[in-house]
Amino acid sequence: MDSAKYVARIDSLCTGGPAAEHGGSDVLMAGPGYTIVSLEMSPASWTGDREGRVRTLEDFYALKDHIAALLDTRWGARRPWWMGTLVVRIDRGEPIPEPWTTISTLVDELDLWQPTGTDRWLALGVLEGEMDDEVHLLALITETDPP
Repeated sequence: MDSAKYVARIDSLCTGGPAAEHGGSDVLMAGPGYTIVSLEMSPASWTGDREGRVRTLEDFYALKDHIAALLDTRWGARRPWWMGTLVVRIDRGEPIPEPWTTISTLVDELDLWQPTGTDRWLALGVLEGEMDDEVHLLALITETDPP
């Protein structure tokens, strides 16, 4: 897993045109003013291999933390954000703007930055999914402030 490659992809998301215009095979979702990309994806061959999946999850969280440390040196300390509070707000009927509603269904926690010199927010998270699903390292770039 090549951190420089992921940071370069993040840079392209932060400095390019409107976020929803970014294409690429790594784009999972996009909408007005936001893009969610999969920086890295594991294989989905877990069939009963709990230990292998746990090791993979540990590797993905370690990769996220490594990239986050690199981004901290650029933009200052990340803001950890647990999605549980946001999910409760959604369940209570509070209107939450996209992409925050969607990302809250994908990950349990995010690391958040507002890249210097932009009006965008960058978030990193790990999508764990179900036992047989792929694991993804996600990057979200959006023009919408976190709720």
